Amino acid sequence: MHEGLDAFRRHAATHDLIPVSRAVFSDLETPVAAFWKLRRGAWSFLLESVEGGEAWARYTMMGTEPRAIYRARGAELTIERPGEAPEVIATPDPLGVVAARFATDRVYVDPTLPRFVGGLVGALAHDAVRWVERIPDRHHDPTDQTPELIFLETRLVLVWDNLKHRAVLVYLAQVTGAEGADAAWREAQAALDEAEERLAGPLPALPTSPDPAPREATVSMDDAAYRAVVEEARRFVVAGDVIQVVVSRRFDQPAAGLHPFLVYRALRGVNPSPYMFYLELGATTLVGASPEVLVRHTDGLLEVRPLAGTRRRGAAPEEDAALAAELLADPKERAEHVMLVDLGRNDVGRVAQIGTVAIPEQMIIERYSHVMHLVSHVTGQLRPGLGPADVIRATFPAGTLSGAPKIRAMEIIDALEGSRRGFYGGAVGTIGVDGNLDLCIAIRTLVANGDVFSVQAGAGLVYDSQPQREADETRSKAQAVLRAIDQARHLFFRRSL
Repeated sequence: MHEGLDAFRRHAATHDLIPVSRAVFSDLETPVAAFWKLRRGAWSFLLESVEGGEAWARYTMMGTEPRAIYRARGAELTIERPGEAPEVIATPDPLGVVAARFATDRVYVDPTLPRFVGGLVGALAHDAVRWVERIPDRHHDPTDQTPELIFLETRLVLVWDNLKHRAVLVYLAQVTGAEGADAAWREAQAALDEAEERLAGPLPALPTSPDPAPREATVSMDDAAYRAVVEEARRFVVAGDVIQVVVSRRFDQPAAGLHPFLVYRALRGVNPSPYMFYLELGATTLVGASPEVLVRHTDGLLEVRPLAGTRRRGAAPEEDAALAAELLADPKERAEHVMLVDLGRNDVGRVAQIGTVAIPEQMIIERYSHVMHLVSHVTGQLRPGLGPADVIRATFPAGTLSGAPKIRAMEIIDALEGSRRGFYGGAVGTIGVDGNLDLCIAIRTLVANGDVFSVQAGAGLVYDSQPQREADETRSKAQAVLRAIDQARHLFFRRSL
């Protein structure tokens, strides 16, 4: 709200959470520079849309210094708040607890503000599926402390409207009755003042690359091993266990002192995508350029966009067009896509009102830097009484990252892949204070943990899969991020800009 203290007091009489906003002058600023100015500590986020239409690419959001941090592993949820001892909760459903954080709050909705004014920003690991389904865990490693869930509860966000070319700071004020309104207002104004000062100040020194030399990546399965996995997957298909299963492999290389933010800067140019993200989550940083939404819920409207069927980009427009025509005509790719659209319809149907599931777009070509995909758009209207956790459980993980039938495919994945997936194939995004959510699939993603950079990619394996072609597809999908790492090492060597 842009209104003053008197209006804030009136709203405080009937609301617990009130967004307090302030427009900022941003004609000489960029989202990347603004983020680096705002960023403080090891818990910050930048969410951008660099490629896409108005509905998918309008807003850039960033924030730092969260009000709370939620981390869950297994049946243990830890909540950390500044200046307080961590709170540990034993629960079989950490997702349900976290997603319901704002369920009982009375949130003031300011129609003049962007859709997301605050809430939860973070990630779900693929392994969070075990909270939803009974999937084997053959590769559980007690020394691996990667959480299945990690979300930041925002305090202040900067929202950049790419359509109207303006930015607004939003502080989510917590109010304890009308008597606490004045204190909450002062706190909000102080936070907005501080953020505005940071944005008006000089750009802090950016990290540089310590060494321009590329690093060799090791792979969890070499081509020969992956070809053998394709043959094993085909046996499951022949036996009738699955129609398709998505098996991935991981590419690791040493970070060698390269800051992940430099990779993000390079990735924006190498692979612009509808979902660009840079999440500093304590010891782990996620850097991604995902083309695919997991699920989006906006005021009752559910949306998923199955992305299945892949070709590399052509070197010239003529070759690109020929590859697109080849993809559209490929019976294997079309059959796989139809199957995954049906799976998406089924997922949406689990939480949608009867008769509302529709496919407004079917089997169109979407192009990205290194690959093109077949994409469809599935929608539905959410049933009354359901919330964010219900929507996530119905759609997670994406069928395009597991296969069909989904549960049996995940069992086979656990058998064929040599380790837990971690954040690969999971979800990254927002759960708003209003119950709306926007989550993308964690693909085309770098996981930076300690001195290791990891990039994982998979292929949908079916009866007539060609083993080497599928191995090549995984490498093509990983290439955008691997290339961004190499570019970051070279472009930002001994440079401060």
